[in-house]
Amino acid sequence: MPRRTAAASAREELARAALAEIAPADLVGELLEEETADGVITLRFATRQSGYPGWRWTVSIAELEPGEPSVLEAELLPGDGALLAPDWVPWSERLEEYRAAQAAAGEADDEEGDDDPDEDDEVDVEYDGPDPEDVVLTDDDPDDPVDDVPDGDPDGSGLAGAAPDAPGVDEDGDEEDDSDPEPGEGDGEARPSRRRRRRRRRRQDDHGDGPED
Repeated sequence: MPRRTAAASAREELARAALAEIAPADLVGELLEEETADGVITLRFATRQSGYPGWRWTVSIAELEPGEPSVLEAELLPGDGALLAPDWVPWSERLEEYRAAQAAAGEADDEEGDDDPDEDDEVDVEYDGPDPEDVVLTDDDPDDPVDDVPDGDPDGSGLAGAAPDAPGVDEDGDEEDDSDPEPGEGDGEARPSRRRRRRRRRRQDDHGDGPED
């Protein structure tokens, strides 16, 4: 490659500075060619931008005496054949290329997987506790509220088997008389109590009969 002059290096530096205003510096490749026509120097750089094969970063610089060089245009333009469709490749060949690429990717994954620990490998953990077969489960826990529930009271309410107490009323709806027996009612005599006499009198009144003699 011929040795570049100071003027050529200055133009390249000026062109790269112009491209830095429209694209990141890492997308601008090496200088491919430099063309001069009618006092305008065009510099073309390779592009590293994906999706643009055959395209060129193009910078036009004007050099007019006695003034300093100035940038006229800076843009990305297609090179020769960049806008043409690629040659047609039969499907069978493209399929073989695809299968070869998949096989290569699978081998690379297998090699990387050999270096990584297997997640399914069992890990031994030491257990210092008692033998589970020797553990006896009991219900003697003093903090367990279930132990405080008496037998026959499953819900712990204390009301199991209890019925509402209605003192003073018997099963026939009559008021009970729990008073002491009248004097003269001995142990050997089987005389009806006041409650029974009152009950008998009420039934006679209901049937219209008079009191017993």
